[in-house]
Amino acid sequence: MAEVSPVMETPALWSEMVTQNSGESLAQISDASPVLLVFLRHFGCSFCREAISDIAKRRKSLESSGVRVVLVHMAADRSVAEKFFKKYKLLPVDHISDPDKRFYRAFGLGKGTPTQLFGLMNWIRGFQAGVVEGHGFAYHSEEIGDGFQMPGVFVLHKGEVKHTFIHEHAWDRPDYEKIVEVCDL
Repeated sequence: MAEVSPVMETPALWSEMVTQNSGESLAQISDASPVLLVFLRHFGCSFCREAISDIAKRRKSLESSGVRVVLVHMAADRSVAEKFFKKYKLLPVDHISDPDKRFYRAFGLGKGTPTQLFGLMNWIRGFQAGVVEGHGFAYHSEEIGDGFQMPGVFVLHKGEVKHTFIHEHAWDRPDYEKIVEVCDL
């Protein structure tokens, strides 16, 4: 598990994290309701697209529990991100662009090690996500993000981090509803 940065618990940083679609800051959103903050890998990643699909399928359930979903990605161009969100019927959705990975680092998310990113399980889960579930094979391009960046999930509310899920491997598949449920919001 990655070490949690003390910066992530600084609501001042959350004020700088502004959504590309609504223009609201993470601080404003988390003051109004609990937030499921999902840091995605790059859009060329089968597991990133799997995560977007999982969130789209569970969005109504999450929102009915009062949680607002906010996604963080590395695409500088809003249209690149929204192309993927639209494909998975997740638009409109709050999303924050972080091409310099400043917010990723502040939340303790760094580059993956070879063990976290490669190996037999990566191939098995990659086949499952890419072929069986139809999310396609991984590819890389600078406009979609850093292929070595690790993802993570946080539940925030009123200036506090209520729960964290730091991926141990790129292929980890979080149960978003359970993550919110354990917070007892």
